[in-house]
Amino acid sequence: MSPADDVRLELLRELKASAQLQHLWIMQAWQNEPGLHPASAMLLSDLAKHGEARPSEVAKRRLVDLSVISRQIAQLQAAGLIERRPAPEDGRASLISVSETGLARLELWRKQYLEFFETALGGWDEDRIAGLTSQLAELNEGLRATLGPSGYCAGAPADGKVK
Repeated sequence: MSPADDVRLELLRELKASAQLQHLWIMQAWQNEPGLHPASAMLLSDLAKHGEARPSEVAKRRLVDLSVISRQIAQLQAAGLIERRPAPEDGRASLISVSETGLARLELWRKQYLEFFETALGGWDEDRIAGLTSQLAELNEGLRATLGPSGYCAGAPADGKVK
């Protein structure tokens, strides 16, 4: 392996560690939210950011199967955190949006998440955080472009094994 390969692999390791640490924090924070899976809260946050949508649009945006989104919607609806209405152009389809109760709960969760990150990144100034955010957004854009609409990585070996 070349030094450039080592650097890329180390980036992947650090990204994975970051995702695992965030997941651990989320699971710990959600122990006080009985009956609601953290992924449902992430769907709620997605709806708050992007606005009312069909469940199929949300599934596509979140890169998951519609059945996953349907289960999360059921949890959120049972908790009163989202509202559902028939789509005007097709009454068989529905549109979902965040309810007032959902917005209030989401604000509380955001405060907790921001407190966690403020503690974790206490020594970082805004410019440093913004720079990392920009670099990660650029990385994610490249990953999405490489995966394409089907989720298939054009540069991956046909057998799917990493060499």
